[in-house]
Amino acid sequence: MRKICRIMPLLAIFTAQLSWGLDQMPGQSLADAGKQVFEANCAMCHDDPNNKAPNRESLAAMSFDNIMMALELGRMQPQASGLDKIQKASVATFLAGDSKVDESWIEESACSNKSIDLDNVLSSNWGLSQNNTRYVDSATSGITKANVGKLKLKWSFAFPKTTDARSQPVLTKDTLFVGSKNGNLFALDKSTGCIKWRFKADSSVRSGLVLGEREGKPTLYFGDALSTAYAVDAQAGTLLWKQSLAVFPTSIITGSPAYHEGTLYVPISSYEIVAAGMSVYPCCRSHGVVAALDVKSGEKKWLWHGTPQATPQPKTESGLMQFGPSGVSVWSSPMIDEKRGVLYVGTAENLSHPATDTSDAVIALELSTGAVRWKYQVMDKDVWNSACLNGGPNCPKNAGGDLDIGASIILTQDSKGNDILLAGQKSGAVYGFDPDGHNNGQGKLLWKNTDTENTVYSPNPGVHWGMAVEGGKVYVPIADAVRNFPNYVPRPGLYALNIDDGKTVWSHKAERGCELEGDGSGAYGLEAMRQGKTSEKSKCSFHYSLSAAATTTDGIVFAGRLDGKLQAYDTKTGEILWETETARSFDSVNGIEGHGGAIDVDGPVIGDGMLFINSGYSMFGQLPGNVLLGFEVAD
Repeated sequence: MRKICRIMPLLAIFTAQLSWGLDQMPGQSLADAGKQVFEANCAMCHDDPNNKAPNRESLAAMSFDNIMMALELGRMQPQASGLDKIQKASVATFLAGDSKVDESWIEESACSNKSIDLDNVLSSNWGLSQNNTRYVDSATSGITKANVGKLKLKWSFAFPKTTDARSQPVLTKDTLFVGSKNGNLFALDKSTGCIKWRFKADSSVRSGLVLGEREGKPTLYFGDALSTAYAVDAQAGTLLWKQSLAVFPTSIITGSPAYHEGTLYVPISSYEIVAAGMSVYPCCRSHGVVAALDVKSGEKKWLWHGTPQATPQPKTESGLMQFGPSGVSVWSSPMIDEKRGVLYVGTAENLSHPATDTSDAVIALELSTGAVRWKYQVMDKDVWNSACLNGGPNCPKNAGGDLDIGASIILTQDSKGNDILLAGQKSGAVYGFDPDGHNNGQGKLLWKNTDTENTVYSPNPGVHWGMAVEGGKVYVPIADAVRNFPNYVPRPGLYALNIDDGKTVWSHKAERGCELEGDGSGAYGLEAMRQGKTSEKSKCSFHYSLSAAATTTDGIVFAGRLDGKLQAYDTKTGEILWETETARSFDSVNGIEGHGGAIDVDGPVIGDGMLFINSGYSMFGQLPGNVLLGFEVAD
């Protein structure tokens, strides 16, 4: 297991070397040197809207520490491997500006009453239920068709020095727990947004939170960008343990952990998919993992590996080393099936040849051992990485469409009371499976809906983060971008499918609803503005489809859009009952400048007449933002 250094030793080493670095650059500031390094080594990706890399405006909102961590230990480690520490520090200084972060606002925003009610939990995990249905009954949610129109913003909380707000909170009767990209984990008063306690993780909190137990005490679990899993005392906000799960240098925790009876199940993905875009990078050696941890100590019980260990493969035509098999990341939260003693995960594509039968698949693993009970591959030979975006040498021959299963698997019942598994793919297809599978180790497909399917490549289409169930239907957000690709028919919107047979009951197509000024279709959102293709005064977002997870309560499905709109739909008809704009400025309760943006990744958390949603996601050129919003049904 690769050991990952912690941030304090890293910064101590950096401080000791900084004076030496400045001596090597007479007459030149660290920021000026960083600009030169960035232009020579980084701009090719971050200035190209076709790459999956945040642009300069998004990077400028990050802290010095977070940029250094990404370069030294995190996502950008492979790309920055050719830079020495001073060069990395100069880039971080150039992008972030002032390296000092004023945190006096945390104490100024502290609650006078810091008590936390952990006996009344309203939402404890990613799926809002044990089976990932993302359904909350109206008695718990306090939101109905009769009062949903009265939802009003009660408070907003802004995260400093970040452009993404993506970690789904958990909720009790009086407290909202939420993580942030700058590594802060907060316990906030549900009614006012004041701070009860703050815990600082080593890196960005990427996953949603899980509220479980450890030795009879309520405990928060989550994962960070360094592929470290944490257990934090929910009452006191103190660290109980942390465990590195970095199987590879590019390992990262994206999906939320799942808790069950003393075990934490953690999905592990890899950002080697991005590193493969570099022309000199030998692709690819990492793969996805599911780790089962003892919640008492954090020690590993078992690991499931998405592929065998990669071995050398034939070199590219340019002589670049190649490795495989690789890929099969697990991006989503595992689903626990207590009755059958298994957990289900969806997997991503292979990154390099040879292809495996575990990519783009639903996998059923034994809870106790991690052994595969059955698997069903919805698409074979999907071998793809980001080199295919720029024609790089690592793009596999006969590349697939990057059509993984990224959303969490759902376990629910049909109209006859029979259990059924639901899975959504980035192609847009939705599947129904028999959770018992077959004796030969293969899953049993019951139905497939292709109304929203596309099998041709397009950036980030289809089902992304999470579907939701209510009233015999599954509600499917479709994230298709409206682009001109051959044989590609975008179908962005929300779809309601019958759980019995997968047939479409209704659909509500997403419309941009505004006019892009100039030629906005040739670039990604804010990138178009930066290139002068649209007016900076325009509030019209290029992206407007549905990528974030949906949430349901009786008669209502909530879904956020990439243009910042949050909408409530009637589950019977698809009619919009309520909507609000979040891509705007907010006066936050903690005194930090706040602005909303794209709603992506996590879905609304609801309970006791309130609704909470993060707003802002800058990847893929979408609208950046840094706010958590709390809405309440107004009397």
